[in-house]
Parts: sequence; structure tokens; C-alpha cells
Amino acid sequence: MQGFPGGAPDPQQLQATMVAIEQACSLIQLHMNPSEAEKVISSLHLSLMPYQACRFILETSQMPNARFQAAGAIGDAAIREWGILTDDNKRCLILFCLNYVMEHANSPDGYVQSKVSAVAARLLKRGWVEFSDQEKAAIFFEVEQSIRGIHGPNRQFAAINFLETLVSEFSPSTASAMGLPKEFHEQCERSLELHFLKILSWNFKHTVEHASSDAKINSGLRIDTINLKKFECSLVKPGSMWRDILISSGHTTWVLNFYTTLRQKYSYDTLWGDSPIAVSCRQLIVQLCSLAGSVFPNDNGDAQIKHLMMILSAVVLWIEPPDVIAASIRNGGSESEFIDGCHALLSMASLTTGSLFDNLLKSIRHYGTINLLSALTSEAVKSVLDSQSEEETWGVDSLDILLETWNVILGDVDADKSPISVDGVLAASSLFKIIVESHLKAAADSAFEDTDDTEYFHVSVSKRDEQLALYALIARAAPDTTIPFLAQLFSERFARLHQRNGESDPTQTLEELYWLLLVTSHVLTDSGEGETLLIPEALQAGFSNVIEVAQHPVVALSWSIINFSRQCLDPGIREKYFSPRLMEAVIWFLARWVATYLVPLDVSRGLVSRGEIDSIGTNGSQHSRKLLNSFAWENNQGELVLDFVVLISMLALTTYQGESELQTLTCQKLLATVVRRKHTCTYLVQLDSWRDLTRAFASGRSLLSLSGRLQRSLAETLACAASCIKDPEASAQYLRDLMGPIAGCLVENASRSDLKSVAQQADVIYMVCCLLERLRGAARAAQPRTQKVLFEMGRTVMNPLLTLLEIYKNQSTVVYMILKFVVDFVDGQAVFLDAKETSALVSFCLRLLQIYSSHNIGKVMLSVSSSLRSESQAEKYKDLRALLRLLTNICSKDLVGFLSDCDGEGSPDIAEVIYVGLDIVTPLISLDLLKYPKLSRDYFVLMSLLLEVYPEKVAHLNSDAFARIIGSLDFGLRNQDTDVFERCLTAVNALASYHFKERLKGRGGLNSQLMESEGSGGKVQESISSHFLRILLQILLFEDFRLELAGHAADALLPLLFCEQELYQRLVHELLEKQQNPTMKSRLATAFHNLTSSNNLSSSLDRLNRQRFRKNLLSFLVDVSSFMQIK
Repeated sequence: MQGFPGGAPDPQQLQATMVAIEQACSLIQLHMNPSEAEKVISSLHLSLMPYQACRFILETSQMPNARFQAAGAIGDAAIREWGILTDDNKRCLILFCLNYVMEHANSPDGYVQSKVSAVAARLLKRGWVEFSDQEKAAIFFEVEQSIRGIHGPNRQFAAINFLETLVSEFSPSTASAMGLPKEFHEQCERSLELHFLKILSWNFKHTVEHASSDAKINSGLRIDTINLKKFECSLVKPGSMWRDILISSGHTTWVLNFYTTLRQKYSYDTLWGDSPIAVSCRQLIVQLCSLAGSVFPNDNGDAQIKHLMMILSAVVLWIEPPDVIAASIRNGGSESEFIDGCHALLSMASLTTGSLFDNLLKSIRHYGTINLLSALTSEAVKSVLDSQSEEETWGVDSLDILLETWNVILGDVDADKSPISVDGVLAASSLFKIIVESHLKAAADSAFEDTDDTEYFHVSVSKRDEQLALYALIARAAPDTTIPFLAQLFSERFARLHQRNGESDPTQTLEELYWLLLVTSHVLTDSGEGETLLIPEALQAGFSNVIEVAQHPVVALSWSIINFSRQCLDPGIREKYFSPRLMEAVIWFLARWVATYLVPLDVSRGLVSRGEIDSIGTNGSQHSRKLLNSFAWENNQGELVLDFVVLISMLALTTYQGESELQTLTCQKLLATVVRRKHTCTYLVQLDSWRDLTRAFASGRSLLSLSGRLQRSLAETLACAASCIKDPEASAQYLRDLMGPIAGCLVENASRSDLKSVAQQADVIYMVCCLLERLRGAARAAQPRTQKVLFEMGRTVMNPLLTLLEIYKNQSTVVYMILKFVVDFVDGQAVFLDAKETSALVSFCLRLLQIYSSHNIGKVMLSVSSSLRSESQAEKYKDLRALLRLLTNICSKDLVGFLSDCDGEGSPDIAEVIYVGLDIVTPLISLDLLKYPKLSRDYFVLMSLLLEVYPEKVAHLNSDAFARIIGSLDFGLRNQDTDVFERCLTAVNALASYHFKERLKGRGGLNSQLMESEGSGGKVQESISSHFLRILLQILLFEDFRLELAGHAADALLPLLFCEQELYQRLVHELLEKQQNPTMKSRLATAFHNLTSSNNLSSSLDRLNRQRFRKNLLSFLVDVSSFMQIK
């Protein structure tokens, strides 16, 4: 083939290369010496001009894997060497790959043909902008001829496969990496679609709608894209230019009829539904459901509605009748049609309003689409709960799709307008009852099972929460019937428990109550983590005929559950019925209910007037809203509920010892909820029960059995409550009473005369750890009103902490807790402290670091770091991360700003503190330890911040400390973590900018610090700027580099160029002299020239000049990417 790159081939060399590759592939298949085999294969991919060898392997080798590797090597080499290939070379490579695919279309090794096809598509895209329209048309002509079947069915199939690969390559979301900006990919995508492509599976760009939005809304079509929770919703909007092909031509009807005909013909074959042609055809039909936009004529949506009805008339055969289809699947039939049918319904729901979606089916059935959806969901729920095999996933898969469809239909509810018809509401009500009854049966059946299968009902399972939230959405579509239904179920179970009187086993009833509590929590409340929760809109807008608050179903259901929950305070009843498992559900319900229904008083206050009751017929919805927003506070009920919350919390924390899940829900969910909301916290702190809880925490021993994490969480919650006490002095006194005894106990322990003799006793260590966790929790609760008291608390324990650090120098757990307390204390106090307080805090931190250093705490890490291979071992050295965070907090601008105003005698130099800490930490952090992501990120966050704030201190470091810092930056610049790499570029930018600015002022900058590196004549001394200039150019030119980081690289490179202009010119000259290819040499010289001269670049580091250089570097990288090692 004329123009094929690579020069005249040497037959012996070609044969030797093929044999080597075949042997390497064999070794990999046999799992023998895979590393050496991979090196051989990699050498082919990375070699210069490997095209003749790869062609020889593709045409000669009998081993499919060798041919596969040869095809990949052609693609990698061509992309890498694109800049030195001639136009003939490029065209020849593409045509060779296409011809190979067509000539071997009937080969049994389909994966090889797929790889060659992908290489052809990749190379065609790489040259897309360069090739003329005539050259592109010539390539597509051959493909089109094959698609039309002129060269037989095998070539026809191969050509269609190539087009599918081409579409994937030209779509930016699935494109191969080429080291080119996203604008290139987008340009290729637009050009291909506009000029060459007319197929259905293209990922069309969304076009601007010119049709009347009002007309579409009135017709029931959506004009926006729905955000689905679990599934990708991608509307296909090809534009009016595709109308003839997709709509007017009847192609959609042909596809539907084609599938229906084949389906009938092969109805006897249960496996036909999973055949490639059936699967592909259904996927196309499902995608046709997503057609939208101006591809349809501007006829008020009529054409699009007819399009959807036509597809639904075919799809309904896949899923109806649901019970018969489900039974067939359970008996071994294929589930793929059923699942694809569910996907089609989801796509249609995403394009239509609830009413239109319901009406789509009524043209061919006497019921609506929502009734069909209800029946499908019912069968899916039954399948999930009845399935005994983990391999039967069709029920789970279809249920996820169907519930998402309900979410689309019901999720965007207008308060004054139901999204579905009366029939739809009845269908939703019926479905919810079936769901609840099915789950109750499953809960009762699982009551005596002692297996992990019951984990489905566990409180903390997030998938279950997502599912219950969607069940709740269905319930809220028909609240007039579903809420009374839930109330009736609770009433029956409560009565059943009372009737037993301990004579029979209540386990099944309690399991049912457990599940009812979970689902009712979701029906009555939303999750809304971190948000102010509102009463669900569907519940507020419903029940318009209710007059009295006691008759409101939501009110009755709420008080019924809360009154049942109160019975746990009775020891006898608690022992019979309130297991830890049931208590978890009660606590979880209370947390959500309190956050939702104990609304702020300015919302709930105001009695319902007689006039409002008289006008209920015309304004029933508003009346219901007022009832729901006010009932919880009437007759002091709100205060009683809060009192019960505190009592049940105390009960859970003290009586159910060892139940970590229950106690976690209590501390981090229930108590945290009532304290975070100011209107509930204000009442809370006035309760006697709350004072009992704080006294028990401060001075009692009943709460010492909690885990350290819960000690910390409870302390933070109790301390946060102080900010809700209006009187400042009372708030301060509350904190002193809460934390004073704890701080005093720590001081007392540290001051014991026999401390050295008793310190290592287990109970003493446990007590110290508990106190430190509580102090840490309080430190994290710092707020403007409470900061002063908490700082005084911290100041009280500063010296005792130093004593304990010395005593427990060999107890890594205690050392870590001391460090973590100091980290949180500094973090919480930094923004509030004045200069004097800041000085005291920094002095304490300096002494802490000095003691840590003097006892060589952590030195063992250096010797064992190379053996750290598991996360569990690395956890032993968490104090390193704590030290890094402490130094980062000290280095924060808040502390720096305050301390700069405090130059009094004895005030510590904040930079001294940081560098003392750095001198302690850096010897402990080996390059092996930096491979741990969390530790690595913390370290480089500190390093970049430190060098930005105090670059001048680098000039005064000793040689060892300097070498460690520069060595770690070298490591970070070659790190695969994008964040670490970016931090290191920031640090290099700070150092180089400081050095350049100092030299402009006639000072030495960082000249005193020299690096030792390998030169042509051995080891040589060079400056920091020279060192990093070499490294950065090496990375940019010869190593993997992400173009999205080009801006940060430019910021670091610009001051380096200013500092080392002579070295830069010499390096460029050496690089150009090494280039043997004149074309490459010329292009590279032009690129380097434009890098430093384009866009009026000046010798300044101001913002405008940095922006110019960012553009220059990005253009440089794009220019050289075709012939340098950039990916």
C-alpha cells in the first residue's frame, strides 16, 4: 500500500517481532512471567514507527491476541506521532484498518475486528479537522456501500459496527484521550452530525426549542429535562433536520412492526428475547421514546403524543398482563422484555405530565397507564419479597425502574392540582396497601429467622430508605385513604399486644410494628439532612374536609405512635416489648417527626377561628395547613414531647448499654436534631429532664460506658445547647457547669502525686480517654456566644495536657487523642481570638510540639514505614495526620493576621512554631507513607499553604530539612492524585515567585539553598528554580499530563522561566538538537518560540500576564501533543 508509514520492511525483523509478541501473549494467557511479557508488548506500543511490524502481525499471525495487540499499537503510535506523519500516511493507516475489518468480516475473532474498527474511528477523528470534505466523503462512500449490502451480509454487519464505533468515538462523553482540548471533540461531533451522519443512535446535541412552550405545556408534554435519582435521563433532540428520517418516513412504525413480527414468529422460543437482534431492537425502541424537541412539527404536541401512543401500543405487549408475565419469569422465562418495557414507561413519564401519561394507554385499553404501572409495581414488590434466590434480580431491577417512574409522575406536585386523575389516585392507594401488606407479611415471616437476610429491614440500610421514600410518595398521592389505613394497622397491632398480656410470643407483631414505624416515618416526614424540614406538601394540601384537629388523620396517627412509644418508660412494658431493635425505629421516628412537626412558633401560633371553620368548604386546604402547623404545640404538647425525647434519650444511653446502633441514633440523630433547631432547643434547656441529663454527663458515671465517638458527639450536642440560652451569663454558667467538672477531673488526674505509678492502669487510661473525647466534643461546639468560656476551659487544661503527653508518650491512643483535641480546639478558636489569646495558644502549641519531639514520639515510623501495606497498620500512625492538621490550622490566615499585631516580648514567632512542627513531622513521613492518600493530601495541603505564607523561611532551613521539603515536592509532582499535583504546583509557584521578586529587589532570594542533582559530568549543585524548571519541562513534554491542570502548571512555570532564562534557552536548544526529523524540529522550535513571545507576554507576574501565559502554555501543549509524549 503506497504511503503506508514505516519505510521498507525487513522480513527477518518483522518475523522476529511477531514471534516475540506471540510468545508474550502466550505467557500472559498461561499466567507465566506476566511482567516480562507485558514489557515486550509495551515495547511494541511505544516503539517509533511500528506500523510495518503491526501490519505484518495483523496479516500473518494466527494468534488473535497478537493481532489485537498489533491493532492497539497502531492506534497508540499514530496518535503519538501524528505530527510527523504525512497526509498520505494518515489516510493509508485509516484505509488499511477499514479494509482489514471488511476483508475479515466473517472472522470468528470478533474482538480483533472490533479493536481494528475502533482504531480506524480514532484515527479518522484525529484527522477530522485536517481532512477535506472530499476525503471524508470518499471514506464514508465505501462504508455506505457495505451498509447497503452490496458486498454481502458479513461486510454489511462490519460496516454497521464501524459506524457504531464511530458514533461512540465522536461523542465527547465516550471519546478516547488524545491530549486535545474539549473544543476539538465538540467541533468533530457537530461536524459529523451535520454533514455525514443520519442514524438513530446518535447522542444528539440539545437544540434550541422554537416551538410554543405554552402550547406544549397545555398539551401535557414537558419542556424540561427530569433529573432522575438512579437512571440517566437523556432526551434525544436531533432537530428539525432529522424529521423526515425519524418521523415522516415511517421508520419508527417499521421498527415496531419488525420487532412485533419477529416476536410472534419466535414465540415458542423462550430464549429469543435475549438474542442480540431482539435486545438491540428493544433498546432502539426505548430510545425512540426519548425523542423530543423540534424533530416534531409545531402542532401543539400532537405528533409527539401520537408517536408515544404508537410505541406504547407495541410495548404494552411486553408487560401485560403483569401477573402472567411475572409468573412466566418465575418459571424460567426471560425477564429482559419486562425490564425494557419498564424502561420505556420511565422514558415516556419523563416526557409527559401525569395526566397525559395516564391517558396514553386509554386509546387502546379501558384503563389508564397509571393503572398498568400500579399492577406492574405490585408484581415487582411481590417478586422482591418472595424471591428465595440471590440470582433472581429481575424483581429488584424492575422495581427500581417502576418506583423511579412513580417519582417522576408524583415528584413535582402542585399544591392545588393533583398530578394524576381520580382513577390514578385510587390505583396509587390500592398499590400502597398491597406494598404495606406484602412487607408486613415478609416482616412477620422473618421474625424467627436468625440470618443476615433480615438486614433488609435494618434501620441504617440506605437502599431501604430510598425505597421507603418512594413508597411514601405513592402513599401521599392518596393521603385520604393511606394515612387512615396506616393508623388502622397501628391500632390493630397495639391492641394485639395488649390482648396478649405476655401469654404468647409477640415477636411477629413487634417485627410488623418495626416496619410500620419505618414506612410511616417516611410518609409523614421527609429526610432533608441539614435542611429545615417542612411538613410534606401533599399532607398539608389534603384533608380539606377535616374540621377538628383531633379528627385529622395525620394528627391521630402521630399521637398514636408517640403515645405507644411513651410506654417504653415503664420498666415492665419495656422489658416485654421494647427490644433494642424496636427502640431504634422509635428513636428514628421521633427524630424525623420532631424536626418536621415541632415547627417554629411564629409559624404555628394563631388559633383557628370560627370563621375559618365556617368557610371550610371554600378554603379547606388552608384550614388543614393551619391544623398541621399548630397541633404539636397546643395544650403544651410540644413541651411534653421534648421532655419525652430527653427521657427516652437518657433511657437509650443508660439502659441499653452496648447497643451501639441505638445509642448512635440517639446521640447523632435525635438529640442533635432537637438542639440544632433553635425553637426546640430554647424549650429544651428549660426542662428539668435536660438538666438531669447534663448533670449525669458532667458528674455522673452512667454515661461513661458510651464509646469514645459517642462521648465526643454527646459533648458537642450538650455544649451547643448553650447558645440557645438567651441570657449571656446564664449561657456561660451552663457551660461551666457542664464542662467544668470534666476539665477539673482532667486537671486532677494530671496533678496526682502517684500519677506515674497508676497512669498505665487500664481504668485510668480509659478515664483519661473519655475526658479527652468530651473536651474535644465541646471544643468543636465553639460559637460566638460560648467561645470565651470554652477558651478558658482549654486554657485550664493546657499544662495538664503537656504533663499527660509526657506521661503517656508510649501510649499512642492517648497521644493521638491529645493531638486531636488540640487540632479541634485551635480550629474552633482561631476566628475568635484576640492577639493576647492567640499568643497564649501558639505558645502552648510550640511547647506541645517540643515535648513531642523531645521524646521522639513517632520516630518508629521511619523504620517500619516500608512495611506498611495495609490500612489497618497505617491507622497506628494517625497522630501524623493530626500534627499536619494542627500545623495547617496554626498557619491559617486568621491566626497569622492576629499575631502580626502582637509583637510584644515573649510572643512566639508563628513561623517558628510551624517549622518546629515541620521539623518533627517530615522525618517521620517517608515516601512510602506518602502513598497513603489521606496522609499525602494533608501533608501537601500544609506544604502549599506554608510555602505560600512563609516562602522566605526556606532560605534559613538547614540542609536536611530543605532536602526533605524539596524531595517531597518532587514526589508530589509525580503523584497520580490530581489534588496533590495541584498543591505541589502551587508550592513551586510560591517559591519561584518569591525568588524572582527578591532578585528584582537586588536580594539573594533562595540562592543560598542549592540542590544536588545528576549532570552529564556527575553530581552538580543547582538552584531551586533550576531544579524545578527541569522537572516541570520533563513532565510537560515527556510524561502523562492532564490538560485541565495546564493553568496551574503555567502559574508555576512562568516565574521559573523568568528566574532561569539562560537555562531554559539551553534546554530548548538541546531538545531541538536531538530531533532527527526536520518537520518535528521546525514545529517544536515554533511552539517554544510562541510559548514565550505570543500575546504580548512581559516580564511581570501580575494577574494579566499570568493569564496570557496560561493561554500560551495551553496552545503549546496542544501543538506538541501530536508528536510528544502527552496523553
